[in-house]
Amino acid sequence: MDIRQLRYFVGVVEAGSFTKAAGFLNVAQSALSLHVRQLEEGFGTQLLIRDRTGVSVTASGAKLLDRARTILREIRLTEVELTNTAASPAGEVTIGIPSGAARVLSGPLLESVRNELPKVSLKMIEGMTGPLEEWMAAGRFNLAVLYRTADSVGRMTVLAREDLCLVVPSGEPPFEESICLADLHAFPLAVPMRNNNVRRSVADVVAQHGCALDVKFEVDSLSTIINMVTEGKAYSILAPSAVQKEASQGLVRTVKIVDPVITRSVVLAVNPKDERSAAVSAVRKLIPKVARELIESRGWAAVTPDAA
Repeated sequence: MDIRQLRYFVGVVEAGSFTKAAGFLNVAQSALSLHVRQLEEGFGTQLLIRDRTGVSVTASGAKLLDRARTILREIRLTEVELTNTAASPAGEVTIGIPSGAARVLSGPLLESVRNELPKVSLKMIEGMTGPLEEWMAAGRFNLAVLYRTADSVGRMTVLAREDLCLVVPSGEPPFEESICLADLHAFPLAVPMRNNNVRRSVADVVAQHGCALDVKFEVDSLSTIINMVTEGKAYSILAPSAVQKEASQGLVRTVKIVDPVITRSVVLAVNPKDERSAAVSAVRKLIPKVARELIESRGWAAVTPDAA
């Protein structure tokens, strides 16, 4: 027995004859007869009484008719529910996002979700990358925006690429637009803790080139680091997006690090157990779109993956 046979059986009974049912179902009459006969053979009992006026159900046929209608109704309801979920996803989606990326991405993302996915409730957790990595690994998020080096992206979606810079207090040297990596040792730094992805990326490049950094403060708070720079107490190494607002207000300057350039990828990771969730999938598709629009409108000081 299969669903098609049940549909044909109910169609024949409701039409009152094989001829009428064939027209309604757009199926050859011989095919209908074959499927009903296969049902009867499968159950080992007669289901329909055939005569010149049409068909009628036997006692067994009446039982099957009742059950078949219930089964087909449930299938239709399931199809509707699943189709509606894909077309209009609903539910809560939790996303972890680093403080730097949150400064440019969180507002536009929340607005886009509200406008395009009105039945989705987005729960956003902001933090430094070290704890976010740990929480994502523990399955606390459906999605997470993370930082990776270009060669460690894996299967994650790249949202943007950023070149790290030296963040300088207003009115302090260096006054050039760029600075060599080897010259960074001259500036007292406030940087994230060692478990931070940005810190690790910088440390790896510095070690590879035999350079040194003057790390005076290790601070696990982006806002505190930025305040220290604006107050002239330290310099820092961050992505331009992290201080985009302060730079536009003249509170800090950004000096590009060169020889070599330190590039990081901003990626989107999904919890494997949530990949089939309609709500998670919808937000997962929306985030790259929001990121691209921000970059192209210069609302995010980064480059798109295909332009990098």
